[in-house]
Amino acid sequence: MDVANLHHNRKPNVNSPLRLRCFIKNYDWRKIGIHSLAAKLFTLNSGSTIDSNSPYVEFWIGTHESGPSFLDPVPLKSWVSGNPHVLGDKVLEKWGLDLPFLFKVLSVEKALSLQAHPDKESARALHKSLSDVYKDENHKPEMALALTEFEALCGFISSEELKDVFCNVPETLELLRDADKEQFACFINEKGSQEGKVILQSIFSRLMLSTKDEITQMISKMKKRLSLEEEKRQLTDKEQLVLRLEGQYPADAGVMAAFFLNYVKLKRGEALYLGPNEPHAYVSRDCIECMATSDNVVRAGLTSK
Repeated sequence: MDVANLHHNRKPNVNSPLRLRCFIKNYDWRKIGIHSLAAKLFTLNSGSTIDSNSPYVEFWIGTHESGPSFLDPVPLKSWVSGNPHVLGDKVLEKWGLDLPFLFKVLSVEKALSLQAHPDKESARALHKSLSDVYKDENHKPEMALALTEFEALCGFISSEELKDVFCNVPETLELLRDADKEQFACFINEKGSQEGKVILQSIFSRLMLSTKDEITQMISKMKKRLSLEEEKRQLTDKEQLVLRLEGQYPADAGVMAAFFLNYVKLKRGEALYLGPNEPHAYVSRDCIECMATSDNVVRAGLTSK
């Protein structure tokens, strides 16, 4: 049955709720079976039985081709296109015949990859050159709302916090190039305010380009140092997190990268916003995500991909 006939025969009342059949995703960082909130929502939505041995990670509600919802048997995107008035004039004028947002429920047991989402200009270029990886031309600003206590890494730390990292995490000094050392000296001695951003950009790039052996050696030194220090003092929350991430992703650049990112703990009902190109990684528990309709992800660490 085509969309036109479906509209003619059913004549749905768009002022009343219409039941969607939504999409479930499973990845390496999933929760298993009944422990996953995404699984519970999916089984309520689909009528399926939860498999206690299967992963359930992301419950998608939207029109994106990577995980579309349906008004059976019609894809939601087709239905919206045939009923454009449900979007409202302002949405139609700005975004056209599609939902401008994608809604997800995430159940996180193992940290998601350290990632960023491209801005529109970058998304268009990436989609054009690597359409099998970057599925669309859209940007992906997003908001995460905690459904439980929720942990995340998001955005780079401040210049003052960067100084603390250099003082307390000596392994990070290995990332300094000779060309950076003069700026580094100015930065440490507070002779300039711009040096912090330049130094951070340089060392983060160096970290991302380090070899597996270099990363392994750096992490090994860090673990040995923290093991000795733990005998004398309580490790900081960030140090404990880094060791937890290393247990999940051994010899991964994202482990050391965590020192350069803000570590946040949200209470239920609190939220954070992530703009395009902002590095982040969700660490654990459950949240709602709402974002622009896109599935573009640039990964930098904490991943087997």
